[in-house]
Amino acid sequence: MPALDRFSTQAADYARYRIHYPVELYDWLLPQVTSRERAWDCATGNGQVAVVLADHFVRVDATDLSEKQLAQAPPRPNLHYQTARAEQTPFPDQRFDLITVAQAVHWFEHEAYHREVRRVARPGAVLAEWGYGLVNISPEIDPLIRHFHDVVMGPYWDANRWHIDEEYARISFPFAAVQRAHFAVRRQWSADWFLQYLRTWSSVAKYQQERSEDPVALIEDAVKEKWGAGEREVVFPVFARAGRVE
Repeated sequence: MPALDRFSTQAADYARYRIHYPVELYDWLLPQVTSRERAWDCATGNGQVAVVLADHFVRVDATDLSEKQLAQAPPRPNLHYQTARAEQTPFPDQRFDLITVAQAVHWFEHEAYHREVRRVARPGAVLAEWGYGLVNISPEIDPLIRHFHDVVMGPYWDANRWHIDEEYARISFPFAAVQRAHFAVRRQWSADWFLQYLRTWSSVAKYQQERSEDPVALIEDAVKEKWGAGEREVVFPVFARAGRVE
């Protein structure tokens, strides 16, 4: 199966408008890792997780399918970016103390990915996966966004994208000492910023490629009317799971 790349076309906007993960997530994850020598951030995108890990590990390797996404990633002396699939990497056996995957596991071939994790993980290493669901804003705006997400964009989501709504419940996680947690990312955004965030959705990119039209324009006026002047709080629900590779 060819690997899916749904984010190269909007790489610059993805780097600018996508959320960063909360400190609380790293405070939950990092104490589970007994050694801080090497970490691998798989499907790193624009490197937002890898940059955080670089403050805690001697060396961090970060991989992604998209060269355009990696071009948006900030450099660090101990952070090394390269293109690679999750299911097949250039790393030697038993390399990493921590492996992280943020908002990407649903794109993988899971059996092959798990084999690769077991190959490159050191005994006792931690694998952590997380993602975030549909944003919550207000009772007036949320139904509009839900309709746009489910109905207007529905035909343009890849089928595996729906694993996010289920918090990866149907994606196996055959590792030891599994821990799960939930967090919230809260931001103050203007309507214009939020609409730009919508344009980073993979479904929006697919709609634009197929129809040469911007689907966000279909709801732009309604969002701005309900949003009002100024900024509103937007809340993204984050789910996470971590397990030990034995």
